[in-house]
Amino acid sequence: IDDKIYDVILIGKASAKANLRDVIEPWDLPITKGLQESIHRFEKLDEEIELQPLLDQLTARPPLDVALSEETERRLPLIAGGLSVALADTFVTIAPDVKNLGTAEWTTVFDIFHLLI
Repeated sequence: IDDKIYDVILIGKASAKANLRDVIEPWDLPITKGLQESIHRFEKLDEEIELQPLLDQLTARPPLDVALSEETERRLPLIAGGLSVALADTFVTIAPDVKNLGTAEWTTVFDIFHLLI
């Protein structure tokens, strides 16, 4: 999930830079319809993901040379939750009857996930 959040922010950086800004706004992030639906499903779960660990993961990566707006930072936990729901749904889609996924299933799910997000 951390890798995918970083990927989303990298694309957001490109969008912000293309619009001559040094701040990534929420509309810069590539949130697809499917990911938005996963975010809504996550919100209905009434779970919380803390922001600070997400920000710590981002600062451990190469510098982005742009800043995140406050609104973008506030949305990161929801995006992480939406990505988690999307990942779980992918597992259910490829192996609906499997309870203990093996290496092959994990690899397939991550390959699909990396292609799409």
